[in-house]
Amino acid sequence: MFKNILFPVNLQDTALSDKALGLAIQQARSAGASLTVMTVAPGFGMPIVASYFPDNAVQEALKEIARQLEAYVAERIPADIQTRAVVTEGNPAEQIIGQAKEAGVDLIIIPSHDRELEHVLLGSVAARVARHAPCSVLVIKGT
Repeated sequence: MFKNILFPVNLQDTALSDKALGLAIQQARSAGASLTVMTVAPGFGMPIVASYFPDNAVQEALKEIARQLEAYVAERIPADIQTRAVVTEGNPAEQIIGQAKEAGVDLIIIPSHDRELEHVLLGSVAARVARHAPCSVLVIKGT
């Protein structure tokens, strides 16, 4: 049914992501789907933010984030699943939705904290992705 699955991961909170990753692996394996694992770096490229860093600091930070994501994928995803790692930069919900559109994703599996007050005040990334994604979204609630 699903052939192209997107799994966004917050590398700062992999415990929550690991629960959802198990379901992503299971779905990819049962459907013979490819799995894109992505992480979103903070908006370093914004002029006001970039002005506080040396010229090469942003590129070095993104390389380090990519290295961490590759390690996460190598450590946790079996070799029999076709996997691609993607690092983007900016607003997490916008980047996830953009990646889903660009890659023709037909399912996003996303972990979410269950922080009701935070959601009311700011809106969660998972809620925004579910509302605006061009495909089905499976939200895995954490603690």
